Amino acid sequence: MTENVLPSGTKLLPGDTGEGPAVPLRIAAVAALGGLLFGYDSAVINGAVSAIEGKFQVESALLGFAIAAALLGAAAGAMVAGRIADRYGRLVTMQAAAVMFLLSALGTGFASNVEVLVTFRIVGGLGVGLASVIAPAYIAEISPARVRGRLGSLQQLAIVTGIFVSLLVDYALAALAGGSQEELWFGLEAWRWMFLAMCVPALAYGLLSLTIPESPRYLIAQGRLGEARGVLAVLLGEKGLDLKVESIRATLARETEPSIRDLKGSAFGLMPIVWIGIGLSVFQQFVGINVIFYYSSVLWQAVGFDEGSSLQITVITSVVNIATTLIAIAFIDRVGRRPLLIIGSAGMAVTLATMAVIFGTASTTVVDGVTTPQLTGLQGPIALVAANLFVVAFGMSWGPVVWVLLGEAFPNRVRAAALSLAAGAQWAANWLITVSFPSMKDFSLGISYGFYAVCAVLSLVFVLRWVKETKGVELEAMQSNSVA
Repeated sequence: MTENVLPSGTKLLPGDTGEGPAVPLRIAAVAALGGLLFGYDSAVINGAVSAIEGKFQVESALLGFAIAAALLGAAAGAMVAGRIADRYGRLVTMQAAAVMFLLSALGTGFASNVEVLVTFRIVGGLGVGLASVIAPAYIAEISPARVRGRLGSLQQLAIVTGIFVSLLVDYALAALAGGSQEELWFGLEAWRWMFLAMCVPALAYGLLSLTIPESPRYLIAQGRLGEARGVLAVLLGEKGLDLKVESIRATLARETEPSIRDLKGSAFGLMPIVWIGIGLSVFQQFVGINVIFYYSSVLWQAVGFDEGSSLQITVITSVVNIATTLIAIAFIDRVGRRPLLIIGSAGMAVTLATMAVIFGTASTTVVDGVTTPQLTGLQGPIALVAANLFVVAFGMSWGPVVWVLLGEAFPNRVRAAALSLAAGAQWAANWLITVSFPSMKDFSLGISYGFYAVCAVLSLVFVLRWVKETKGVELEAMQSNSVA
């Protein structure tokens, strides 16, 4: 029997014996820290927008590019993440992401002009792209099948927690300084500290990644069977270990290095399973969830709240998102992935259609060329309830479940490459929705939410037609194109 040897540098904690879910949970939690940074980096710009506009005297077009720049970096980072992960390992990819987040925090925090700020926003986006691929892939690869859904959902929980933390930090620092443009500590304005605060979780992510083992499936792909056995023994115990190693080795057998060419297939040039992953990614964004988080002040002000209250309401909405993600974690391994997606699609379709009707029939006023809806009577409360129920429907379904499916559904030999392509498509879809909403809003909020409602209906059709259940299925069984 081959000796079990843990990978060099791995520092398992006392009690890490492989008995029970505690060890995979701790390891998955470290990997999910990338999701927290992902969420923080994506949302931190919200509290700094007005300060950046005033500090650097930028035009609205350039300001919009500065906001969306991280999304472009994320798409690029996602596309290269698979190659890095397959060549250098899952842990190296995490550490590269941590470095990107740290550089972004320092570069944006000390930016001397808007060009420098945009450059380091893109650097942060690269980190987001790397983290969006490697966290779900790694968590799926180290998780026992019976709890893989719950552990995979930690990625989305970390993302929404990161969003909440960034909004809370933005609000607290601005309040402490008396405004985001006011000086806070060491002669630096509050908005700079909003970015610099990301140094703390970035350093924690990088350092903690040194305490977790490499993915056993990557180790087996590299021929490091003894180290893989050591990791699997810690994660799963000794029972059936030889059979497990052989099962993984068989699914990874290949004569060439992994590459994007492995994804070629009979369905419009790609494997059907890859198209399913891309479809899940695109629909997750096309239902308009980021409109609620990036542009929610339009809705709240239309209901009658002043600008100062809109940030507090956005924080509350992010708390709702966290709470509903916990619901998904509780049920995903009990009821399965597919039922949650179906329920979520139906809920999003109804709530988005409600918002489309309300905003489509609301009276409007035009001030300085800007058309603003005026909600009267019950329209305002109904719109608020519908918006938050939409977040509930998304948070307990398409938010966490898509990340779980992307991490587990692809065959072992193409997982990293396929996840890169699907995540790249997700960031491209995110960018399209983010940059198109201002123009769509000016044309008609009713039509905008109507479009997202149609996408929610199509997402339901997509799940019913093409997405199959993966609850409890071992990763080594994810070889058939019929499994998604």
